[in-house]
Amino acid sequence: MRCSRATRIGQFVADKTKSDYVAELLLRSAVERQMEIIGEALSQPARTEPDVVAQILDFWHIVGTRNRLIHGYDNVDNDVVWDSAQKDVPSLRRTLESLLECS
Repeated sequence: MRCSRATRIGQFVADKTKSDYVAELLLRSAVERQMEIIGEALSQPARTEPDVVAQILDFWHIVGTRNRLIHGYDNVDNDVVWDSAQKDVPSLRRTLESLLECS
């Protein structure tokens, strides 16, 4: 599931610009929701599998982004979410595919 969520974000933002992202409420909502799910799913092994967590670059940043999206929804910075969708999520997807053997 974690891999597919990261893949979905890539599909959602493919062929989109930051201006598209800011202008399209449905697109923003979809990306944010997938990031929330990824952050929640990744927070689970933090308690039980620290060796796995150590292999995920910016693990705590990802979980923190989830927390900001969930609890600070009135202060979501579209630039931060867009940049994460463009830079962080593809790297995370590759890591998760390797760790979880999914594609």
